[in-house]
Amino acid sequence: MIYEIMVGGKAHRLELEKAAGGWECRLDGQVVPIDALIPRRDVLSLLVDGHAYEIKREQTATDLHMWVGSSRFVVELRDPRSLRSRQKADGDEKGPKKILAPMPGRVVRLLVAENSEVEAGQGIVVVEAMKMQNEIKSPKKGVVKKISATPGAAVNPGDVLAIVE
Repeated sequence: MIYEIMVGGKAHRLELEKAAGGWECRLDGQVVPIDALIPRRDVLSLLVDGHAYEIKREQTATDLHMWVGSSRFVVELRDPRSLRSRQKADGDEKGPKKILAPMPGRVVRLLVAENSEVEAGQGIVVVEAMKMQNEIKSPKKGVVKKISATPGAAVNPGDVLAIVE
């Protein structure tokens, strides 16, 4: 997996590959020996060159923050293969946006009603996939013009769940 990461306004290239003993990591082309564990949601425990770090993720409506100890970093993470990342990079926030199911699953509940005003990053629909509940969020500030999802209904990747205008 290759990611483009912006930390504090500086761009980095992160390459991760599953290896026999854990993960192989390259940061800006340099091999970095790591051992990683996710002990709980939004927390990553890393062992890098014999030094232990606990990294906590904080997602706001507009930003992603990573806490390393008491230091906070604003982070932008892009997977260049991801359609969502390519669309976000375009920066086009005008016009209606379709909220699509990212994976096959079942709609658990609706978090907003039609004609509700929503903020960017606000939850719209909860989809359960492989016993995990995933909150599908609004890509922009606007009004929910249509909700196509129905609680209990099965969805496939790419199915339109809602439209935010």
